[in-house]
Amino acid sequence: MIYKTVGIVGAGTMGCGIAQLAVQAGSIVKLLDTQEGVAEQARQALCAQWDALVQKDCLGAAAATHCKARLRIVSSLAELSDCDLVIEAISEQLHVKQMLFSELESIVPASTVLASNTSALSITALAATLSHPERFAGYHFFNPAPLMKLVEVVAGLKTSNEVCNSLSQYARQLGHTPVQAQDTPGFIVNHAGWGYGTEALRIVSEGITDFATVDLILREHAGFKLGPFELMDLAGLDVFHPVMESIYHQYYHDDRYRPSVITAQRLAGGLLGRKNGEGFYRYDDGAAHMPAEAAPPKVAEIPPVWVSPRAARRSELLQLLKNLGARIETGQSPSMNALTLVAPLGFDITTVAVVERLDPARTVGIDMLIDDADTRRRVLATNPATRNDIRQAAHALFARDGKAVSVIRDSGGFVTQRVVATLVNIASDICQQGICSPKNLETAIILGLGYPAGPLAMGDCYGPTNILEVLFNLQTVYGDPRYRPSPWLRRRGAIGLSLLHEEN
Repeated sequence: MIYKTVGIVGAGTMGCGIAQLAVQAGSIVKLLDTQEGVAEQARQALCAQWDALVQKDCLGAAAATHCKARLRIVSSLAELSDCDLVIEAISEQLHVKQMLFSELESIVPASTVLASNTSALSITALAATLSHPERFAGYHFFNPAPLMKLVEVVAGLKTSNEVCNSLSQYARQLGHTPVQAQDTPGFIVNHAGWGYGTEALRIVSEGITDFATVDLILREHAGFKLGPFELMDLAGLDVFHPVMESIYHQYYHDDRYRPSVITAQRLAGGLLGRKNGEGFYRYDDGAAHMPAEAAPPKVAEIPPVWVSPRAARRSELLQLLKNLGARIETGQSPSMNALTLVAPLGFDITTVAVVERLDPARTVGIDMLIDDADTRRRVLATNPATRNDIRQAAHALFARDGKAVSVIRDSGGFVTQRVVATLVNIASDICQQGICSPKNLETAIILGLGYPAGPLAMGDCYGPTNILEVLFNLQTVYGDPRYRPSPWLRRRGAIGLSLLHEEN
C-alpha cells in the first residue's frame, strides 16, 4: 500500500465509508471523531457489515478478522502522529477545517499527506494557514463511498504533483477511479452537473410544466437515470441548496449557477426529500408517490398535418408521421384545417409561428433534438394561442403507437434542449479553463452522476452545431448571458470536430 497507516477525522457517513475502503484495501485505519461514541458506533457498524458479508459468502472469515484488526478507534489527534495520510471528513466549515489542519501539521511528520473530503470549499483556502501547503490536496469521495467508484483529486495552487499522483494511485488501490482537477468551485462533478438542477428549477419557475413532468421528460426522453427533482430529493435540500449557494457566491454570481427561490422556500419549510419523507415527492418506506399520468385524449378525427420546412430532423419527423398513419399535407403552406407542426431548436413556438407566418392557433411544436427511435417519450409544446382541439389532436396522434407523450407550455427551448445544452456548455467551459482534461471530465460525470453519457459525448451525439443553435436561440429569446456559448464549444461546433476526442 502507498499509505500503510491512514488517519480519518470524522466518523460520519463519509468518514465511515472511506475507512471501510481503506481497511479492506489493506491499510491500518485510525478513526477519530470528537463526538462521544460516534467513532465506536462506526466501528460496530463496519464490523457488523463485515460479518454480514461473511454470512453471504462475499468475504472470507479470515479476511473479516483482519479487517476488524486493522480498524482502530483513537481519541486524540496526537494518536495520528504515525499516519502516512490523514483524511478529514468533518462539517463543511472553512475555519473549522483550517484549525484542524493547522493542528495536524504540528503533530504529523513532514512526509504525511493531508487531504480534505470537502465537496464545495476551496482547497487553496483550506491550505492557506499551513506552513507546507504543497502536501495538502482535496480528496473528494462520493456518497456512499464504497459503492460510488469515483474520487476527485484536487490540487490547490501550491499542491505538489507528487501528492496528487500518489493520492490517485492510492484511489486505484482502493478499487476506485481517480480524476485529477484544478481547484475551482465545485471541482468537476458539482461544477459540470450543476446545470442539471438549476436549469430544471428555472423551467418550473417559468410555469412551463411541473416537477414530475420535468423528471419524466429527462428520464424517458433524454435518458437520464434520475430526474433532477428525484436527484435533489435523494441528496436532500439541506445539502443541495447550501452547495448551490456556495458555488454561486464562489463564482461571483455567475448567472449559470444562480440558486432558486423554489429550493430556498422548500428548505425553509422542511421539505428535505427522502431523509424526512417529503420533498418534491412524498415517500413511504423510501418509495416515492408519483402523480398518475393522464391517459392520451380520445379524438374522433385527427386533422391533416403540415410540417414546417425548417423543422429539425424533418425527414425523420415525416417518416414518424407516416408510421403513425397521419394524413400529411405537402403544400407550401398549411390548409385552413391542418395541424401545423414545427420543430425548433431553442426558439419558442410563438416566435416560430410569427416568423414563419403560421396560424398560432393551429401550431404545435415537437422536440426533435434527439432521434425519436432513441427515446421512450415524445415532448410537444403549445403556444398561448393553440386551440384545445388542436392540442388534443396532436397528443392523440403522437400517442398512437403507445409511446408516452408530454405536452408542455411554450418556452424558449424544450426541457431536454435547455438542460442538455446547459450541461454541454458548462462542460465545454470547464475544458476551456483547463480545470481538467475532457477525458477526466467525461469519466467524472458518468461515475459521479450516473448520466447516460458524458456531456461532451452528448454534444457529439446530438451535434455540436445543434447545441450551438439551441444556445444562440435561447440567448435571443431570453437575452440572458447564461446561454452564451463557451469559446471551446464554438470552435469545435464551427468546424465540426469531435468534442469527445479533441483534447487540445
